[in-house]
Amino acid sequence: MPLFPNTPVEKMTEPYHRRWWALLVLCLSLLIVVMANTSLIVAAPDMTKDLGLSSSDLQWVIDGYTVPYAALMLVLGAIGDKYSRRGALVLGLLIFAGGSVMGGLVDETSLVITARAIMGVGAAVVMPATLSLLVAIFPRAERAKAITAWSATSGLAIAAGPLAAGWLLENHAWGSTFLMNVPVAVLGVVGALLLVPPSKAEGMGRIDYVGGLLSIVSVGSLVYATIEGPHFGWGVGPIAAAVVAGVGLLAFVAWELKHPNPMLNVRKFTERPFSGSMLAVLFFFFGTFGSIYYSTQFLQFVLGYDALETGIRLLPLAGAVFVGSAVTGKLAPKLGVKIVVGTGMVIGTAGVFLLTQIETGSTYTDFLTPLLLLGFAIGLSLAPATDTIMGSFPEDELGVGGGANDTALELGCALGIAILGSLLATSYKDKLTDMVGGHLPAEAMDVAKDSVGGGIAVAEQVAKNPQGGAEQAQTLLGAVHESFAHAIAHTSLIGGIIMAAGTLIVIAVLPGRGHTTEHGEEDAAPATEEQTETVGA
Repeated sequence: MPLFPNTPVEKMTEPYHRRWWALLVLCLSLLIVVMANTSLIVAAPDMTKDLGLSSSDLQWVIDGYTVPYAALMLVLGAIGDKYSRRGALVLGLLIFAGGSVMGGLVDETSLVITARAIMGVGAAVVMPATLSLLVAIFPRAERAKAITAWSATSGLAIAAGPLAAGWLLENHAWGSTFLMNVPVAVLGVVGALLLVPPSKAEGMGRIDYVGGLLSIVSVGSLVYATIEGPHFGWGVGPIAAAVVAGVGLLAFVAWELKHPNPMLNVRKFTERPFSGSMLAVLFFFFGTFGSIYYSTQFLQFVLGYDALETGIRLLPLAGAVFVGSAVTGKLAPKLGVKIVVGTGMVIGTAGVFLLTQIETGSTYTDFLTPLLLLGFAIGLSLAPATDTIMGSFPEDELGVGGGANDTALELGCALGIAILGSLLATSYKDKLTDMVGGHLPAEAMDVAKDSVGGGIAVAEQVAKNPQGGAEQAQTLLGAVHESFAHAIAHTSLIGGIIMAAGTLIVIAVLPGRGHTTEHGEEDAAPATEEQTETVGA
């Protein structure tokens, strides 16, 4: 038996014999890519103090990763299809590791943002490669189970990122949260070379680079406008980006409709299983990442948990993901995608609405049920939605399919953090102004209104005043906590309404079990005949 699997999976007459070991490598690669987003949530306070980050700086440290990640996945997935999916996975992991090393060693804000952007480019190569390789390696009969494991890994990473980062921050500086990615990425590279077979699209035509460029411009501008506009005001930059995104999207659709070999066949959006599943993925991560973004801040700033304690308290979410994943493996084949995904969205929406009950006296227990519901919803519904999306693409477009799925996922994360984060900041600022406006110097008030962390920092400074400072600080601290609790409740109400509307749309769009695709198959089994033959099922 050769050490390296050199026979392309497309030429194998039987399913690849080490496919479950290969799946472990793919899930490991996915794990660190998603963890890079979630680990920063608990590392942000330390980074803010050490680097002196403003609210805008911190937003771009977080989203410097998101913009290239979301914008590049579609075109890089196509390039992986064309030349080498395994090669794309290896290259992406190396780029990701390089960015992580840079981020762990630099101490200037601009360089940290640059490092995050490099990591985002690497992640944009890795993510679609993991899905396209999974679908190419596994026969149709086993693919749903493999995708369930892939989806469960996404949920695990949501909780594992804060936990790992919190453990490191107990004894190390924030740079360690970047460096922890390096050994895992190296292990992924070695595992890919040893266990993942080569794969690429057979007979794929020339890549539609014009369509690829238009997709980069459109998605990148949309994510930029989404981040900048809600948080920092709709000035010239965000408005221009929104216009570019709109024009670019129209140009992309027009180009793809007339191109003989389009980057993405936009006519797929007229297929109800595909479009409904894409919307489901987007809304799931909108609600989940937005909720976790402000829930972890409450746990840290209001309840006083440190980074490790916060990470530990997110573990029930990961456990709920695994329970949901186990359940969906039994329910999805029997009930179909519409019922399972729709049920999951209802449960996730209920989890967001429960956060409207948060108040000043709330404890971790008040967050536990929402976290369990969100985790179970992801585990229940993400796998069948992803399976449906990937089943809509033929073998020579698996990377594009993975890119489309992951773009919806990452766009949902960006929208959740940006929109709900903006609502949170505005509600907090307005409430705090009503409670303490005029009782603080203007400069101190500006700092206190900027964020809950800023409010606590101002209270600590006030406490140092020997003449009544302790009492004034306690009053201010109470106002900060009450304002932030109010902001979470108000933001969760808006987020829940958006999730509820999304749920109704997804349920209306997804077809029932009796619906057949253009390939003559029901929604619970969307793979094409071409795909099944290709992987040797």
